[in-house]
Amino acid sequence: MTRPRVVIAGAGFAGLTCARALQGAPVDVLLIDRHNYHLFTPLLYQVASALLDPGEIARPVRELIRPLVNADFRQAEVTGADLQHRTLLTDRGAVPYDYLVLATGSRSDYYGNASLAQHAFGLKELHEGLTLRNRVLARFEASRWIDDPEKRRVMLTFAVVGGGPTGVEMAGALSELIRLVLRKDYRDLKLDEVRVLLLEAGSSLLATFDTRLRDAARKSLEKKNVEVMLGAKVEEVTEGSIRLAGGVEIPAGTVIWTAGVRASDIGAALGVEVGRQARIKVDPTLQIPSHPIVFVIGDLAGATDTTGAGAPLPMLIPVAMQEGRHVGATIAELVSKGGARDFRYKDPGIMATIGRNSAVAQLGRVHLSGFFGWLMWLAVHLVNVISFRSRIVVLVNWAWDYLFYDRPIRLIVRAGDDRAD
Repeated sequence: MTRPRVVIAGAGFAGLTCARALQGAPVDVLLIDRHNYHLFTPLLYQVASALLDPGEIARPVRELIRPLVNADFRQAEVTGADLQHRTLLTDRGAVPYDYLVLATGSRSDYYGNASLAQHAFGLKELHEGLTLRNRVLARFEASRWIDDPEKRRVMLTFAVVGGGPTGVEMAGALSELIRLVLRKDYRDLKLDEVRVLLLEAGSSLLATFDTRLRDAARKSLEKKNVEVMLGAKVEEVTEGSIRLAGGVEIPAGTVIWTAGVRASDIGAALGVEVGRQARIKVDPTLQIPSHPIVFVIGDLAGATDTTGAGAPLPMLIPVAMQEGRHVGATIAELVSKGGARDFRYKDPGIMATIGRNSAVAQLGRVHLSGFFGWLMWLAVHLVNVISFRSRIVVLVNWAWDYLFYDRPIRLIVRAGDDRAD
């Protein structure tokens, strides 16, 4: 008899974890993704700030699923699904399924602001990290040909918008790159002509953290010469400036957007009910209502916390991985004539690094900041890096940066990337 076919759309943390959870189950698994690599997104900002190379945080999907004898991979762009006829629609054709798992992740959300979409640099995809790396290094190269100090200041002003973990990490890493590495390479560089800004529309950074950790993060950033601006809501971005609500205009040559994300557009393509951030509404079992063989996991899933006040679960990797394991186990039980169980999220805590030797970690009642927070951040991220080879490479690079911080910086040229120069 033909075994049930499980099609997983998306090879991110949620999809890959689900495929691994189905190892040994009497099913055939097919992973489909528009990229043929899995990206360790928490370290993407380190690619953007030239601290890691792309191969250290991206691994081929086929390599990662090699131990899964019941799994295969196909590269394709998912465009929708015919839920009545049980087929996933892609740019390569229709793919039939017995069970469908949607895990297509999220993307940057510019909230309909055309100027942000045109002039700001996102930080969700590998190509965005590479483009941003090139932009930063190209700005320094170009500035050496500018005689006017004011024009150099604008060219060398980097504004990070969004005071969440990604924004805080990006601002800290960028400041350290400039002051610990680039100042050695550009011997005539005047640091008073370089600015790194962190703009947050709210009243504090890292809003989901404890107050003391928020304060510690801000002080650490300021020690690294990052200018933190709170209550700074961006209204418009131009080629050389940012205009805030209230009319304040800040000259800035590069704007990095980390202030908003939304789910991929697959929910609209399916015609199912979506909620805030375009996330698909699901039952507590992570199934789409009225479609019991279709599951949604990761950032795409509009799941709620069933143990508390019913708040939406955050778009975090621990959520995605736990949902992936849960759905994998659920499908294995359904194949064996079992039933679907409600998903319950177990919060492992949150953390953010503010560059070398400094991080904040909130793990239940344990709150760490500074060097000890950084050690905790380092350990957790090394455990979750996607392959043993990558763990070793990343660990060596981090150890080198900790001791010397003078790794050579590579400029990666991408054809057609006109914003990188």
